[in-house]
Amino acid sequence: MEAFANRLQKNTRHIAKWAKRQGITCYRIYDHDIPEFPFCVDIYEDYMHISEYVYRHKMSEEEHEEWLKDAVATVAQQLNVPEDHIFLKERKVLSRRTEQYEKVAMAQKKIVVQESGLKFWVNLTDYLDTGLFLDHRPLRQIFLTEAKGKHVLNLFAYTGSFSVYAQAAGAASVTTVDLSHTYLNWAKDNFVLNGFPVEEKRFIQSDVMDFLKLEPTTLYDLVIVDPPSFSNSKRMKGTWDTQRDHTTMLHLLLKHVKKGGVIYFSNNFRNFVPDFSRLKVSDAVEISPKTIPEDFRNKNIHHSYKIVY
Repeated sequence: MEAFANRLQKNTRHIAKWAKRQGITCYRIYDHDIPEFPFCVDIYEDYMHISEYVYRHKMSEEEHEEWLKDAVATVAQQLNVPEDHIFLKERKVLSRRTEQYEKVAMAQKKIVVQESGLKFWVNLTDYLDTGLFLDHRPLRQIFLTEAKGKHVLNLFAYTGSFSVYAQAAGAASVTTVDLSHTYLNWAKDNFVLNGFPVEEKRFIQSDVMDFLKLEPTTLYDLVIVDPPSFSNSKRMKGTWDTQRDHTTMLHLLLKHVKKGGVIYFSNNFRNFVPDFSRLKVSDAVEISPKTIPEDFRNKNIHHSYKIVY
């Protein structure tokens, strides 16, 4: 545990100072830096969110529980945070592509955090993810600078953070599409939290592929697409696989985009290989190095592309 403590000290000296200079209050302080301590530790202002990536180990269940308690105590001590402000989640490597993570708790420990002067609801207990993907912070900044006066589309919108940024930038319209009723309501709550009007017709509960197969009612200038690597939601007709389906999805998307419009396409499938060969677009370039923030040492956390129609 000493090595873990030392690394937390080192990261605090560098990353915490960097975050303070940047005015960032939600960031990753430890990113699986030491293989023997397979954690990601994220700071959400006064709270900590720890994800343990569970691999094979030789500890008994009791020894593992004790080891986790020591790890949490080490985080509390090194980062000077009360243990009741630390929330631990367990992430397993799923054995089959048909498996999915479900809701993990019903505690509803929800807090409001700020980013770039905007507010977001974060749930520290009930899901493996909190509602705000910290690795997309730079890409959200791009939206803040590019969305003014534009018709914006957010696909696989999750809790709508990109939609909030677009609205804050002064977009002409913002359309938010997600299959989950829960996440769509969360997106609306984030709009309300920031004092933005909620236009019900702009929050669309739909499978993205079904939405894209409809005849367009709006042509969009700016689009963000951030799909899950895989999904077999019961609300879907089939399954979603980013590697398999991204080309078809982007082809369908183009009929909803103005000529010259920009699509930002991102995903977190580690072994993703893009296939844009059939897309009739002006340009398609990878921008991942520009969109992965300094606090993420894992430079494969996501792949991002800028596609110009």
